[in-house]
Amino acid sequence: MELVLLVVVGAALVAYWAWGPRWLAWRRARLGAQPFPAAWRQIVRQRVPLVARLAADVQQGLRQRMQVFIAEVPFIGCQGLTITEEMRVVVAAQACLLVLNRPQGFDRVREVLLYPGPFRVRRAGVDAAGVHSEESQVLSGESWEQGKVILSWPDCIEGAADPVDGVNVVIHEFAHQLDQVDGAANGAPPDALRQHQWSAVWSESYERIRRGFYDLADGQEPLFDDYALTAPAEFFACACELFFERGSALQWQHPALYAQLARYFGVQTADWAPISVS
Repeated sequence: MELVLLVVVGAALVAYWAWGPRWLAWRRARLGAQPFPAAWRQIVRQRVPLVARLAADVQQGLRQRMQVFIAEVPFIGCQGLTITEEMRVVVAAQACLLVLNRPQGFDRVREVLLYPGPFRVRRAGVDAAGVHSEESQVLSGESWEQGKVILSWPDCIEGAADPVDGVNVVIHEFAHQLDQVDGAANGAPPDALRQHQWSAVWSESYERIRRGFYDLADGQEPLFDDYALTAPAEFFACACELFFERGSALQWQHPALYAQLARYFGVQTADWAPISVS
């Protein structure tokens, strides 16, 4: 009996590995081919003006990615927050920008947790002297290696409202998810490391920006703030925010960084249509 059970289980595993990826691709293609709800279009138009910068065919690709994302990723409301259709659409529209032209989506994302505002977390640490301590932080977003993304809903709305300020908590946290595919975030997603000179460009740029060794045009302000320079992982996530919202400025100030991100994401955001924010 045990031998029969092992044979059945083994056959099932072989069938899964042989046909599972094909079935998943078929299911996602079917989801993406469904009509995009008119209500979702309206939400994107009102809440995520960055999408208007994309060409019509690119917007169509984004909508297909969104349909798969919304169908596959559970949303959980925290502290009494009730998840709405608008929340799913607003988060998906911003997150899926990162996978517009990437063969993989967010396969490792297991759930999105939304809070009604910034949330408090406690961090334990040990200093150089071996003294243990615990501090409390208030965050607008967080990304876990286990495939969880935690977001403050008001910050999701605020980040989407201005599509050219380079500040977007959804893009930031989902960039961390790409970075965490093989474990802790370190600013070097595993598939990005296959790109020519990725490590060299990012290491050199990080040091140059940290030391202020780069040129600015008259009236220009530095794109990266102090928070972006706290760790390579934050530098990568903040660079992704800038790439999608201020692509032209990033290309001007840090062309090598821009080129690496354009290759990694498969899009040229510097070419996206300009938009004015009233």
